[in-house]
Amino acid sequence: MPIISNKKIKKGNQKISTLLAFALIPLSGFATDIYLPSMPSMGTALKITSLEVQLTLTIFLISYGVAQLFIGSIVDSFGRYNISLTAMVLFIISCLIIANTKNIYLIYAMRLIHGITVAGIVVSKRAYFVDVFEGEQLKVYLSIFTIIWSTGPIIAPFIGGYLQDVFGWESNFYFLAFIAFVIFILEVIYSGETIKTPMEFNLKKIAGVYLEMLSTPSFVMGIFMLGLAYSMVMVYNMSGPFIIEHELLLTPVTAGYCSLILGFAWMTGGFIGKATIQFPFYKKMAVNILLQFIFAAAMIFTLGFYVNIFTLVFFAFLIHVCSGYTYNNYFIFSLSRFPKNAGIAGGLTGGIVYILVSFLSYIIIAVLPAKDQYNLSYSYLILALPSGLLMFIIARYIRESPELSKRG
Repeated sequence: MPIISNKKIKKGNQKISTLLAFALIPLSGFATDIYLPSMPSMGTALKITSLEVQLTLTIFLISYGVAQLFIGSIVDSFGRYNISLTAMVLFIISCLIIANTKNIYLIYAMRLIHGITVAGIVVSKRAYFVDVFEGEQLKVYLSIFTIIWSTGPIIAPFIGGYLQDVFGWESNFYFLAFIAFVIFILEVIYSGETIKTPMEFNLKKIAGVYLEMLSTPSFVMGIFMLGLAYSMVMVYNMSGPFIIEHELLLTPVTAGYCSLILGFAWMTGGFIGKATIQFPFYKKMAVNILLQFIFAAAMIFTLGFYVNIFTLVFFAFLIHVCSGYTYNNYFIFSLSRFPKNAGIAGGLTGGIVYILVSFLSYIIIAVLPAKDQYNLSYSYLILALPSGLLMFIIARYIRESPELSKRG
């Protein structure tokens, strides 16, 4: 079992340590998005189908999600620091193995390790903010958290498009290993353990905490809304590069630029969520989901007249803004709901969300293959419908729960 580190953060290093925590938050986005422009070329180089390439993403999402369910209780009992450092070392090694193999099954295995190690890192850093900050300051940091997290989907495919164009798909994983190595060195120098009161590693008590969280309706509904919101983005991530490079016959660099723009859409939704933090919760979320449904329907209608890169990016941008808005609002609520068990709350939230996302996105892509914009627009619509249905359920719950209606 990991032992809690005796190394604490020096007072003068707290600002640097916080910056490093923010720097590690987008790692999950980098691990999923940096090689998106390379997926078509990766399939060609490894002589596998597009669905087999997309499975590398699904395996990461499933392992990342499942691992978070358990890692939350581990970091609450054994600390954040040593677990995070160990995970970074394993992540670096697995990146180097992927970059030096042509065996798709070995890549699958390493992506499984990627999911587990990134979960360890991200859950530890989520808990860092709850350990170090409190009250209104914590709410502000958690709101910034979702915006910082969105830099991964913004920057990663943009960088990945150029790396693919110049060096090939393997360079994406060399880049991930390099970034992780640099942050690892800085973490060793400037960071330390932040947990104040470790939770006893008692399976019965831990199960009780999980049961309490899962029996809290507002928490569970928030998790499902997060899953539906991020599935919108993931469906594009798994199909967009193939549409751009195969249907529209454009380059990986163009795919990277498109992902960059859509990453900004997600971040824009986060900023709008932060700006409207005091607005009535249900009303603003109901309007947001309605707009998302309208944009998806408008995309389908427009494709009857125009099919080009502009129709793809324009409507996807609007839909992703709405998704980012949903994610920002529900993430703040879910993560701040149980401050005494920050690791478990963060792990359970992220874990279930990514499990939902992995299955929803893969099933949708399997049913509606990544061949054209029509399938992508239908995918958006399919995800918007249950989001609206869930909002009706939330509306009924709000009548009996003033707590949620005051959130924002």
